[in-house]
Amino acid sequence: MRWVVAALMVISGGAAAQERRPSHCIAIADAAPGIEYIHKAAWQDPIPEFSVRISYIAHASFLIQTQGGLNAVTDFTGFIGSADLIPDVVTMNHAHSTHWTAHPDPAIPHVLPGWGDFGQGIDHYLDLGEMLVRNVSTDIRSAYGGVEERGNSIFVFEVEGLCIGHLGHLHHMPSDEQFAALGRLDVVMAAVDGGTTMPLPEMISVLKRLKSSVIIPMHWFSGFSLDRFLVDIRNDFPVERKGVTEITVSLRTLPSQPTVVVLEPRHLIELE
Repeated sequence: MRWVVAALMVISGGAAAQERRPSHCIAIADAAPGIEYIHKAAWQDPIPEFSVRISYIAHASFLIQTQGGLNAVTDFTGFIGSADLIPDVVTMNHAHSTHWTAHPDPAIPHVLPGWGDFGQGIDHYLDLGEMLVRNVSTDIRSAYGGVEERGNSIFVFEVEGLCIGHLGHLHHMPSDEQFAALGRLDVVMAAVDGGTTMPLPEMISVLKRLKSSVIIPMHWFSGFSLDRFLVDIRNDFPVERKGVTEITVSLRTLPSQPTVVVLEPRHLIELE
């Protein structure tokens, strides 16, 4: 296994990365306390203390921002909008071209592919001080009906005591060992297309096993596919859809039960 380890201080947006608050990722818990957790905010607004902002860019790409000025983009395709933003770290998966780019901007300090040599996978453990980025590998379907073992990565971002997981292009129910490696995810982004990744009943089983406090649907190709997921998931978890693109979350303000939070995708633009 190839471990990528970096322990360093990062200067981003004029702010030095801060010391990371310990998370409880591996200390599995059934629920987290709290009530109100969604706050309307623009991606350029200041981030409250002990909080993280998550903005839905498009498809499977999200911008994760810390109070200390770190910016991470998931399933980076090379385009996040017209905003003049160079992320500190980007993660990618390669099941389809809409989840990665072969030509990331060389100015991006940390580019983390979610795959390695065919069948070998890759392992990341990137410590940026305020944020820790790690991954858990899963298999994907390859061309002509085959399987690429360890060809997808579930990336986990540990920041402000939170564990934020992005399932990537997940194609199967993770094993017990993979669930254990993920630990307790407070927030999870999950593909809900119901076809190119996983059938909806299987994805819902994954989400029920994870019991994440905030579940953010992604990878929906139309309002129809999203609505189909929401209809099915309502039997297990409440659903909130307030027409927002970003949410700000903290340990203190997580919902007391797993809740589906729908974000509307929007490319990043400079706001006046």
